[in-house]
Formats: sequence, structure tokens, C-alpha cells
Amino acid sequence: MTELIQRDEQDGLCRLTLNRPEALNALSPALFVELRSHIDDLAQRSEAIGAVILCGAGRAFSAGNDLKAIGDGAVAPSPHFQAETIDALEALPQVVIGAIHGPCYTGALELALGCDLLIAGSSAAFCDSHGRWGMSPTWGMGSRLPRRLGVQAAKDMMFSGRVVGAEEAVALGLALETVPDETLLAHAEAKARSYLENSWFTLRADKFLVNGAQERPGQAGPQWERAVSPGRGPDMAERLKNFGKRA
Repeated sequence: MTELIQRDEQDGLCRLTLNRPEALNALSPALFVELRSHIDDLAQRSEAIGAVILCGAGRAFSAGNDLKAIGDGAVAPSPHFQAETIDALEALPQVVIGAIHGPCYTGALELALGCDLLIAGSSAAFCDSHGRWGMSPTWGMGSRLPRRLGVQAAKDMMFSGRVVGAEEAVALGLALETVPDETLLAHAEAKARSYLENSWFTLRADKFLVNGAQERPGQAGPQWERAVSPGRGPDMAERLKNFGKRA
């Protein structure tokens, strides 16, 4: 039986690939079940895996929620299972990079927004098409998209349902950068490995503190950081000892 999520690990880096290329990686309930299993496992393996790349097989990251599966009666294990899976992706202690090419529509955009940062291939196309079908978001679009773009730009994307290409996605702050499709995965891996050269302890702390501060406006954020910062890492002494030494 074909895996709906293909998983590859090497030297601390894990790549999760949405693997329904024949359906443009449409997000069926069964795919979410497999994805959640991998996310839950990775959450317990932060000492062995320091970064994750989320990408799609074939011609697209994902065309979005699988409307055909919904029409055929497929259901997730619980009413908010997909939304909670994206929450779990966002909460992973590891750095998560979304490598996006081709369509990234609606539910797929909500999934991508669970990543820490997005790198867009030249063919990437982002869209929120809820309005086209008379639907409303329940997987986090209304909170995560404004945090990425600002309120006005997020509302424009949502109200219009227009397609945002790779270069505009970078200009808006939706994606960090854009690269040719043929170098997308190699570039995402190089980016991840550059992060992994730093202390994994610090990477986890940075993510925890930045994400937590977003929910605490004004001075509440800095005060919270002072109260909960993990402080010095177990590798600090060794890194300081090697300061200035040639590799």
C-alpha cells in the first residue's frame, strides 16, 4: 500500500512528503491521519531530529482539502482533527520549513502556515478559495495568515480568493524567499542544515520563545520571555571552548 506521507531522515534532518501526486496531494482524512502520526513521533525525537522539511510530490505542494473524499463520505477521527494536526505541526520543537511548489490552495495554505517559514519554488501559487465555495476557515487561516501578512493583506487574500505567485508571496512576507523549482528541495535542505550547525537547544528555545511571544502583546511578551527562557544550553561550554578555533 502506498504511503500517503513519505518520510526520509538523514543526519538530523527529516523530510515529510505529501505523497498523492495523482490527486495533486489533496488533503484527505487518511493523509492527515498519517501526517499526524509522523508529527506526534517527531515531537518525541527532538534530540535525534533537529529540523523538518514539509513538501509535496509531483506537480504541487497540495491543491487543498480533498472535496472528493468529503463527497464520498470520508471523515477524520474527530471533528477538529485536521486543525489540531496543524496545531501540532506548529508546536513541534524542531524548525519546520515548508518547501512549496505549484498550487498551495486553501486547506494546503492553512497547513503550510503551520511551518516556521516557507520557501517558494518559482511555480508556487498560494490561494484561499473558501469564498469560492461558500465555506469558512476552521484550520487556523483567520489567525495565522494575519500574523504572517498583517491584517489588511490577509483580508485581501481571503476576501478576493486571488492567486498569489511566488514573488508576491515573498513581497507580502508569506514566503521567506523564492528559488527555481528545480533547486527548491536542495535549497530548503541547505537552509535547514545551516540552522542545524547551531545549537539545537537554542533552535528549540528560539522557536518556543518566538511562538509564545506572538500570543502576548506589548510588554507581556518580553516579561514572559524573561520568566520562561530556558537559559544556557548543555552544549554552551563546549561551544565557547571551541570559539575561534578553525574547523
